[in-house]
Amino acid sequence: MKVNIYYGGRGIVDDPTLFVINKMQSVLEELNVTVTRYNLYEQKNAITTLPQTLKDVDGVLFAATVEWYGIGGYMQQFLDALWLYGDKTKIANIYMCPVVMSTTYGEREGKLNLATAWEILGGLPCSGLCGYIEDSTQLEMNEEYIQLIERKAENMYRTIHQKVASFPASNQAVKQKVSVSKNIDLTPQESEQLSKYVSNEEYVQQQKEDLQELASMFRGMMNRKDKDNTTEYLADFEKAFTPQPGVSGTFILQIEGRKKPIVLEVKGAKLECKYSNLEKGDVEMQLSENTLESILKGKANFQRSFMAGEMKMKGDFKLFRSLDQIFSFS
Repeated sequence: MKVNIYYGGRGIVDDPTLFVINKMQSVLEELNVTVTRYNLYEQKNAITTLPQTLKDVDGVLFAATVEWYGIGGYMQQFLDALWLYGDKTKIANIYMCPVVMSTTYGEREGKLNLATAWEILGGLPCSGLCGYIEDSTQLEMNEEYIQLIERKAENMYRTIHQKVASFPASNQAVKQKVSVSKNIDLTPQESEQLSKYVSNEEYVQQQKEDLQELASMFRGMMNRKDKDNTTEYLADFEKAFTPQPGVSGTFILQIEGRKKPIVLEVKGAKLECKYSNLEKGDVEMQLSENTLESILKGKANFQRSFMAGEMKMKGDFKLFRSLDQIFSFS
């Protein structure tokens, strides 16, 4: 007989649940049961792979500690993993004994939650144990409590060994009728493989980055109008051009999201304005479309936008300051 113990507490020294499962494990091993222990707080980065450990077991013991409210995050994550990746055909033949100790209110609700979750998964019930223990020494020094724990372990052994039958639970009927998973149908082997990928943080992070990159690319393809190689904004610069004595230079405005920048070539009283892939200019700027439109509408200017951090600039700073003089936007 094989039994797995899954402990969902934090592993602190005075956790009463640890004393209970240690004692139950000792009794089961005396009965020649092969017991494997999984501390979920040590397996927190691989919880999604733990459903694989139920493959060849006859029974499981789910242990949790209620410290303020509910059974805690690690055990809930494990239950979620069982629902998503567990082999339901295997779970249907496994008995589960819930053990919930509480240092505050809620041990009965915690035990009921574990039992209900297991029934919804399709597993077999086994009588559990719960109690309010303010101080773990209450367990260690009380012989009656110890005998109660030992009898509970013996009862779990008998239930599994005799394959005690139980009436069908309404939870299972509800699951079959209205709680059918909407996920793509997967075989147990495919679910197991998927759980391995989910537990691999580097793989998951890479997938997230790839999805974000694809989403950004398609969003840009759907929302961005192809305005390159057009005359947009060029007429605004030509209309606002006010030549200044001694001011000549090439200004490159790279608008975010555009392939080609706007190139302004000022030669004294002449202005050539176009979209071009000119690589080098006297002044090179990078700004958003919103910032450029604010400047063209006279709500801002190049100098203030640069000082406010709304645009980047490199090149001849003195020539850059003359932009607001040679282009007067009202």
